[in-house]
Amino acid sequence: MAEVWLRSFAAALPTVRRAHGDDAVRDWFSFVVVPQYDCWVAVAGGAVIGLLVLDGEELEQLYLDPAWRGRGVGDRLVGLAKQQRPDGLALWTFQVNGPALRFYERHGFTAVERTDGRRNEEGEPDVRYVWRP
Repeated sequence: MAEVWLRSFAAALPTVRRAHGDDAVRDWFSFVVVPQYDCWVAVAGGAVIGLLVLDGEELEQLYLDPAWRGRGVGDRLVGLAKQQRPDGLALWTFQVNGPALRFYERHGFTAVERTDGRRNEEGEPDVRYVWRP
């Protein structure tokens, strides 16, 4: 999961400063994300190509291997998230990530808050989205 996250972040957000190095990201997935949150992966050819992480109604992580973007995997993962949390979901994403903004809006999420980035580790302006059935 961490390797997909690292590849996806680098490809989708090249202008965003990463708050943690590769090894710290790997440790975070191993010791925090997988044991503490609800996690799913998309697999093709024996390799992880996408990941979904939920914490209550919070869609914490949805990342795809860059080679798999635009092929329906993200649609299936967000559909799974809605199935798992039928009362609604919320998430944060960076304002600079135009493809993610369009993706979530296409899936019925609505922007409810924009910030200047002072509350996230990257210091990057972000946007809060919610989905309610």
